Amino acid sequence: MALGDFFARLTGRKAEPEAAPIPRAPTNDDLLAALVRVEQLVADGAVPAVVASRVGRVVRVVRETIPRLGNLGGSIQAYNVMATATDYLPEAIGGYLRLPRQWADSRPVDRGKTSLMILIDQLDLLGSTMDKVSDAVNRHDAAALIAHGRFLQEKFGTGSTGGSLALGPTTSTPAPDVGTPDEGGQGPAGQSPGGQGPLQPPTGRGGA
Repeated sequence: MALGDFFARLTGRKAEPEAAPIPRAPTNDDLLAALVRVEQLVADGAVPAVVASRVGRVVRVVRETIPRLGNLGGSIQAYNVMATATDYLPEAIGGYLRLPRQWADSRPVDRGKTSLMILIDQLDLLGSTMDKVSDAVNRHDAAALIAHGRFLQEKFGTGSTGGSLALGPTTSTPAPDVGTPDEGGQGPAGQSPGGQGPLQPPTGRGGA
């Protein structure tokens, strides 16, 4: 007996229905695992090549977008990516695979279209939708890059394609002026090789 029913019997009140649990949002690992299951559905020639190529296109774009879903926040675009991986794509393929192959590929079922043609239309729609989502994610990252470049421009006053960032003041020490050696290799004019001072005339014991 549920706790709510027990208290309802004690108090004579009608038990209120318990709220249904809220399903948790799928994680990135859940979404990637769902894509693997989709790939397994179409493996080994289970579907025509025109279907397999379109499924591959959708799976590739979704797989590339999943790690960057945080850029989309809680938008409808983020939801569409998750729903495509876990619901829209596997349901479309599953509906086709539940039909006999020959019948699905040849029997018109809706305005002259066969089940195969309908599936291709659905995959094309999912593909174009995921391309738009991917473009939105890329534009978000590009906008962040542009904003960061403008921040650097304002902070350091240098463009992104030239110059260098000044990390601190720099000083240079001028090289010492050593002069020009004279013909005798004695250093600057009027100075001894050891730099001890001006040259003195030689003194001989016998005088001049």
